[in-house]
Amino acid sequence: MLYDAYEMQRSLLAGASAMASFGVNWMSSPANPMSYTRMGPLVASGLDVFAHAAAPRGKPAFGFTSTVVDGREVAVTEEVVLKLPFGQLKHFRREGVEGGAKLLIVAPMSGHFATLLRGTVERMLPRHDVYITDWRDAKLVPLSDGLFTLDDYVDYLIEFLHHIGPDTHMLAVCQPSVPAYAAAALMSADKDPCRPATLTMMGGPIDTREAPTTVNTVATQRPFAWFEHNVIATVPFYYPGGGRRVYPGFLQLSGFMAMNLGNHLVSHWSMFRHLVSGDEESAAGTKAFYDEYRAVADMDAAFYLQTIDVVFQRHLLPKGEMMHRGRRVDPAAITDVGLLAIEGERDDISGLGQTKAALTLATALPEEHRKYYMAEGVGHYGIFNGRRWREVIAPVVEDWIAAHASR
Repeated sequence: MLYDAYEMQRSLLAGASAMASFGVNWMSSPANPMSYTRMGPLVASGLDVFAHAAAPRGKPAFGFTSTVVDGREVAVTEEVVLKLPFGQLKHFRREGVEGGAKLLIVAPMSGHFATLLRGTVERMLPRHDVYITDWRDAKLVPLSDGLFTLDDYVDYLIEFLHHIGPDTHMLAVCQPSVPAYAAAALMSADKDPCRPATLTMMGGPIDTREAPTTVNTVATQRPFAWFEHNVIATVPFYYPGGGRRVYPGFLQLSGFMAMNLGNHLVSHWSMFRHLVSGDEESAAGTKAFYDEYRAVADMDAAFYLQTIDVVFQRHLLPKGEMMHRGRRVDPAAITDVGLLAIEGERDDISGLGQTKAALTLATALPEEHRKYYMAEGVGHYGIFNGRRWREVIAPVVEDWIAAHASR
């Protein structure tokens, strides 16, 4: 019922967006006398903001065509090197470039597509051979492919690392810090030659008891059954994954928008003002951000509910009680993986100390294999995107990878 109501609203807004776009073109046309009045640009700009906000969105493209390596521009080709039911391993091949540290960027499965990390990939491409986890929208995965759980997430990461091979570095952004850390622990315990050389965790909920944020409070103030009964929906049967139980991406987006509603309203007001003044470049920057931010994907209910239970309500990983297919995840098994924990001073998703906890839990790891970095004045999104990421945080990651180039 919830999903059907959303789809009806989405269809109505899509039609309204198309009509508003038509209005923008008409109010901006030199053939329309209204475009020369003071009111014309105001109406056109208002319609433009509405048309953009109401437009339906699909999965965005990374869109990389080139990067600069050692001062020369080289072509970049995206290729899928391993495909599994709920996600694929994507490789950004730099034409004519050999070598470079292998880097697996683990994108969050938290309602957005992997393209949310476009800025992360772009910054790391010049010096690294970059791969990324490209998760599928659960509503497009047929029921015949089974469920996807937190255990499956760990399995996928291990399989991806095996495919890429030894001496691969792993960078996990936000939510996947937990399964990436678990994979590193399990592979270390097995002395797996493909265990990551380094694991960088950025704004990850390793121990959500530290500096709880609004996200943590929402996850703990209600019983587990509440999430089962109130935020899980069934995919309509006109999608390939019809009948699958999911946590809809539109609910995740609504929650994130509500957390910072004032900031989003200010952003759209600024977009309106830029359009009125003819500053198309500034308006385009805001539009590009929201094109990505509003493109959402569903999560399999099994994965979402297990994450709520294991990570946010029972805190099993920091308590040493997390299990993976009947086997305990032991951080003490990590003895030679270089762990880098990065946090943002103003992170309102993962509070200070939540990611840093990963360093404390790895009790057998030598001091030279662990590092903590707190990015001053940076919020959650700024950890992996934007100017501070490019100029301040990324060099820390690059230096860490370079220092652990071989075990």
